[in-house]
Amino acid sequence: MFTEIKSTKMQQQQCELRSFGSEIGGLTRSDGSATFNQGDTTVLVAVYGPGEVRQNKEIIDKATVEVVFKPKTGLPGVYEKSQERLIQNSCAAAILSALHPRTSILIVVQVIKDSGSLLSCCINAACLALMDAGVPMKYLICSITSALDKEGTVILDPTDKQCKDAASVMTFAFESRKQNIITTSLSGSCSIEQYNTCLAASKLASQKIFAFYRTSVERKLSKS
Repeated sequence: MFTEIKSTKMQQQQCELRSFGSEIGGLTRSDGSATFNQGDTTVLVAVYGPGEVRQNKEIIDKATVEVVFKPKTGLPGVYEKSQERLIQNSCAAAILSALHPRTSILIVVQVIKDSGSLLSCCINAACLALMDAGVPMKYLICSITSALDKEGTVILDPTDKQCKDAASVMTFAFESRKQNIITTSLSGSCSIEQYNTCLAASKLASQKIFAFYRTSVERKLSKS
């Protein structure tokens, strides 16, 4: 069942999240899967493993976490490889890889539609897919993208046009226990004060995503 939550105005911020929703376990041939959308940005993620790993990628004391990022059309380029690495770093930080040494956990990210804040959508979809696959994790992860327009106003979960017009775009990934940052990506320029303002707004918004995870899983389990 497709779970959806309407956009919510952020406290003490002149900004809001777009509506977001998910569908967990839609694929039958993967160990776990999830479709996640933020506004018109939609991503499908499939998780395979823990399973057999190639000998040249085998790690003796932990699982190998791999991410394959597939754009909507065409072949992956430099941009896709950089996104792939950010998603991989975020997921690897959360997974208890030491419980499955000499195995592989493969995360395949397929972009369906990119209308802004794509990296955040990918990380959020990956977390839901890992949960569906039953991969042991130290904590959940969620990501929020924020942008600063030319007047210095914070825009959470910006659209593609807002990202192109922004002076700076920042993506943060947080862990669910203490909401510490585990990944940061920044393009453009901003002051330290502006960075901290975006960070505070994103951290506040992440609470909605974590609450949405809980609701999505509860609804899936109640149907099974």
